[in-house]
Amino acid sequence: MNAQLSRARDLTRYTQDFPKPGILFRDVTPVLADGAALQAVTADIVDNAPAFDVVAGVEARGFLIAGAVAAATKTGALAVRKAGKLPVPSASASYELEYGTATIEVQQDIPPGSRVLIVDDALATGGTALAAAQVLRAIGAEVVGLSVLHEISGLNGRAALGELPLHVVFPNSET
Repeated sequence: MNAQLSRARDLTRYTQDFPKPGILFRDVTPVLADGAALQAVTADIVDNAPAFDVVAGVEARGFLIAGAVAAATKTGALAVRKAGKLPVPSASASYELEYGTATIEVQQDIPPGSRVLIVDDALATGGTALAAAQVLRAIGAEVVGLSVLHEISGLNGRAALGELPLHVVFPNSET
């Protein structure tokens, strides 16, 4: 890991018992707020991604990462949102989180057959990533991979992904 990426990883803020007791939250907003760190993260994702046409950011920090990756690669960006936040949802999927359940939606804003890279801040149980892949496939996208900043290995999200290619920007970043 180069020095800029290592510095970016070190900006992650860890908060115990958020959003509920027993959860160690990996807050990447300090990484995203630092220009050099965001650039290092973006470059790492781009350098390790398969070919894609569109970047799908998962609510909410994934939106920021997706925007940076899309701008760096001159591709499009698509929002995968919580239910009820899109004016014209085309597909939805419900899934289990490590601390509850949720539903996400996506609009039909890309042509069918678009190669889509999903980005998010963290991989935990894999539920969010699988639901994102499900809604994207439902609108005709080809999901080519998933890039996350952190992986919470104890929750076995990687195993839940099956054949979906995974890139972790900050591997071995457990505290």
